[in-house]
Amino acid sequence: MSRRVRKCVFPVGGMGTRFLPATKAMPKEMLPVVDKPLIQYAVEEAIAAGIEHFIFVTGRGKAALEDHFDHAPDLERTLRERGKTAEIEAVTSWMPKSGQVSYTRQQEPLGLGHAVWCARDLVDNEPFAVILPDDLILARTACLKQLVDAHTEVGGHVVAVADVPREHTKRYGILDVQTDDGRLARAKGLVEKPAPENAPSTLSIIGRYILHPRVFDHLDKQVRGAGNEIQLTDAIAKTIDSVPFHGLRFEGRRFDCGDKVGWLHANVSFALTRPDLSAQVAEVLKEFK
Repeated sequence: MSRRVRKCVFPVGGMGTRFLPATKAMPKEMLPVVDKPLIQYAVEEAIAAGIEHFIFVTGRGKAALEDHFDHAPDLERTLRERGKTAEIEAVTSWMPKSGQVSYTRQQEPLGLGHAVWCARDLVDNEPFAVILPDDLILARTACLKQLVDAHTEVGGHVVAVADVPREHTKRYGILDVQTDDGRLARAKGLVEKPAPENAPSTLSIIGRYILHPRVFDHLDKQVRGAGNEIQLTDAIAKTIDSVPFHGLRFEGRRFDCGDKVGWLHANVSFALTRPDLSAQVAEVLKEFK
């Protein structure tokens, strides 16, 4: 039986240049979708998957993100004095408990693999999850929970995957598939951002991973790959001979919130799922028909 996944790494050191000037003084992970920042959605997803230790790999200018996962005594006192119990619940009910959150710095922007490597001592020698907050997933069952359940079946590495148009393979890590039952695809290889004509499939990794700690053996070597960065997919590929690697076609809808249009799409879609907002938003949307 696979060891339980207790820890999750959140690589949040990026500068968010695609959202300038909004991200000049605000971490991109604090961009709101309706009324919650992206990073809160990511943490709530991890909590729903049973995660107990939340590891943030940050960079300069991320103080607002760290403050979001702390109590705000003045705000909470004011809300309490005004009898705003629903608002107090909104700002405190989802927070990890004391001792469950750790921070480490990625001092140079050397890629996703490097960001994950920066968390190696906090992860230690156990399986762990990785969530990229830019990939926001609307799902009945939290996407990471679906991966955790699959991991109990097959162990090793399990990543969220989706089929993409072949012309988009150059944007993603692409699986070289060995077997595929329509839900779980076992991979014999992995290629980072291949040209469409060289892509072994169109099955791409979305920003959710459960990884065996052996991935650190290769991240330790600090080998540069595509874009002259240390690629997480390269390290995963190096372990495939000794660690099973599966892609899970998750149930849900993914929004690329690192892209302006994707972020706007997510705001509309999430608002339409809210009983307190859906009718009003649907009415506004009629103006654009």
